[in-house]
Amino acid sequence: MNKPSRFDYGWVVVAAGALMTCVGFGTMLSLAVFLQPISEAMGWSRAGVSAAATLDFLCMGFAAFLWGALSDRFGTRIVVLAGSVLLGLGLVTASQATSLWQFQLCFGVLIGIAAGSFYAPMMALASAWIEKNRSLAVALVSAGMGVSPVTIAPTASWLITAYDWRTAMLVIGIASWALLIPACFLVRPAPAPAGGTAADAAPEVELTAAQALRTPQFIALAAAHFACCAAHSGPIFHMVSYAMVCGIAPLTAVTVYSVAGVSGLGGRLLLGAAADRIGAKPVLVGGLLVQAMCIATYLAVAQLGEFYALSVVFGLAYGGVMPLYAVLVREFFGARIMGTVFGAVSAFASLGMALGPWAGGLVFDNFQRYTWLHAGSFAIGLAAVAVALSFPTKRRPSLGPYYEPGSSALPTR
Repeated sequence: MNKPSRFDYGWVVVAAGALMTCVGFGTMLSLAVFLQPISEAMGWSRAGVSAAATLDFLCMGFAAFLWGALSDRFGTRIVVLAGSVLLGLGLVTASQATSLWQFQLCFGVLIGIAAGSFYAPMMALASAWIEKNRSLAVALVSAGMGVSPVTIAPTASWLITAYDWRTAMLVIGIASWALLIPACFLVRPAPAPAGGTAADAAPEVELTAAQALRTPQFIALAAAHFACCAAHSGPIFHMVSYAMVCGIAPLTAVTVYSVAGVSGLGGRLLLGAAADRIGAKPVLVGGLLVQAMCIATYLAVAQLGEFYALSVVFGLAYGGVMPLYAVLVREFFGARIMGTVFGAVSAFASLGMALGPWAGGLVFDNFQRYTWLHAGSFAIGLAAVAVALSFPTKRRPSLGPYYEPGSSALPTR
């Protein structure tokens, strides 16, 4: 007698997580669309308005660690619900700002803190719900970030054209409440595994969050994620400007960025599926190596066709590696403290994301070219590969929290 097929509610949680990352990151990154209208309407400098984006990444990074720890202690639903309320509040209050510092506080601080509540907690929860296709599940949650440039940004642009920037931001804030608050009630704790393997169960017993954050393995993973994001954030942020420097028309240069974004979405799904088959670590190392090579290739491209081809490969690489850090955290440190540990790893990633755009602007202001940005990013990208290689494939259950990578006695599945 065949067993009736059972729907896995974990995929509902994954869908809710994808929506949250799409709306959370999409609203934060929509500042690029609001930049010119706000600057012209309010008379604020573009640097001043753009500073809100830097604040977003910094606040998101520090908040991700706190939100992750709170999700481990109190559950994911209350965390993402608080983040959803705060996200809408940031947008609504920013739409009414009358001075630059008010806008920076509302958009740069409140929205940054709110965005940090979705990624790490929902990645941790998705990995706890889905066992068989864990890498694909976290890739789908992360894919919301890839969808946001083709959903939130065009919506913001249409609203600004039809009305004004204040109305557009107010509408998006109210819409975020309407979408995210109901989605939070779809979030449920993952059921306890019926028969977890010793390897998965061991970290639950052996490691506290404080111990995990002191291990060489955490340091290696956090450093790899920081270097990965520091390497690609500059070339991504300055991609349109670099294409224009090479003689490509502005509107066409934007399509180069769009191709990279769509390719990044595909990369999340492709590398996530590959990680389920051959393991997260080899896919991560390979993706980081391809990313570094693509960054170096920017030194040699100049024609539109070359930019398009490079954007496809670069997008696949940088988009595909992002969810794999969550998989490695889950495999090595277990589910019980994953929110805290991955939140801390994400904090380092956010610092790397904040570094690249600023460094690229500094390089161009001094040299009037992006050569040193790409050369420096390539070097950082190679460093990310080297650090990722030092991370163990799987922690052996009989070993303590300070097991060093490189042992020949790693278990196999």
